[in-house]
Amino acid sequence: MEKFQSLVTVMPWTFIFTICNLFILAAALKHFLFKPVQNILNKRAAEVESTYHDAEEARSSAQAMQSEYEERLKGAYEEAGSIVRTANERAAARSEELLSEARAEASAMKAKAEREIENDRKKAAGELKNDISLLALDIAGKVVEKEINPQTHGELIRDFIDRVGDVS
Repeated sequence: MEKFQSLVTVMPWTFIFTICNLFILAAALKHFLFKPVQNILNKRAAEVESTYHDAEEARSSAQAMQSEYEERLKGAYEEAGSIVRTANERAAARSEELLSEARAEASAMKAKAEREIENDRKKAAGELKNDISLLALDIAGKVVEKEINPQTHGELIRDFIDRVGDVS
């Protein structure tokens, strides 16, 4: 039993050395194992936080760009509508202008044609008067040459009427 008793007995110097070894081992593990692992974990946590921060900034930037794009697109649609309205108004004004020019031109052509018709009518009337005058002179010349009797007078009148009918 003594053998067993020596194994179970508490030796103060062994106990102190064991406690010291435990503290030295804990300090060495803390210094060489826990601090580097803790530093690596802190670096990774900082990288992850940085990545999340960058992603959040990119997301907010993308949202800002999207809202700006939507505003620009809305402005472009409004501008396109304004351009189309302006073009329609200009086209309508130009169409109205062309119609009024065409009406004025048609009126001028109609007035010119009416003047030409009136001139031609006056010219024809003048020519008719000249023809009638020539016929009257011709008849007067024949009357002077001949003696007037009722039969000759009727023939001259019929001849005059026939000639006037041919001229008109």
